[in-house]
Amino acid sequence: MGGLDGLRNTVRQELVARQLEEQIAARFPVGQRLRVLDVGAGQGTQALRLARAGHKVTGLESDPAMLAAARTALAEEPAGIQERMELIEGDGRDTGVHFLPGAFDVVLCHGVLMYVAEPDPMLAGLARVLAPGGLLSLVVRNADALAMRPGLAGDWDGALGAFDTAEYVNRIGLTARADRLAALTATLDGIGAPLETWYGVRIFTDLAADDAPLPADGELERLLAAESRAGRTDPYRAVAALLHLCGVRGGTGGEGRQGG
Repeated sequence: MGGLDGLRNTVRQELVARQLEEQIAARFPVGQRLRVLDVGAGQGTQALRLARAGHKVTGLESDPAMLAAARTALAEEPAGIQERMELIEGDGRDTGVHFLPGAFDVVLCHGVLMYVAEPDPMLAGLARVLAPGGLLSLVVRNADALAMRPGLAGDWDGALGAFDTAEYVNRIGLTARADRLAALTATLDGIGAPLETWYGVRIFTDLAADDAPLPADGELERLLAAESRAGRTDPYRAVAALLHLCGVRGGTGGEGRQGG
């Protein structure tokens, strides 16, 4: 077992889903059916989970292969879930073309910004389609911890080079861009969706092999519990491979302003 079903991706998807559920429960009435936009929905993991929870979900995806995978997964769901989820081919930089201002209560943008050279205009567009009090959920590569992976792997040249850049080569060989918490905090302030909360994601398992299988259920839950605790505890979360940031449209900012 590996790839999308392997340990690294499972840890990422499960932790982000639980953190997102925590933020939704804290900000919206129990049982409210939310309007959710998932930008860069990929194979639909998070979108399907939210649709199963009763929310109305729109998935926006530009990659035809990913979109096909999401449609295949959706086709296997019961009719009620299929009716609550729509998949659209499109780019996250063009949300203004597809959606009206204030159209969504929750907007997800997970694992997308690392492939966007100039993220600020895209983030402004995402904030625009959020209703007042709406939740913006971002998952980005952590530029403040780019040296951790090569350093822990004993790649000293790679570690030294990572201190002075926000670019990196990911595991599939693509050059991508990481983000710094302080810079994103300033951006979220500027677009009217200030950072309320942030988490670290994949602190202990980032070096796992791509084909690393999942451990037994009991061990997996202990692993997730350790990752979850570290992901909300300083100083561990600051060196996570990924950051999960939650901003609120029209909010006043929270502990994220001091985080780092």
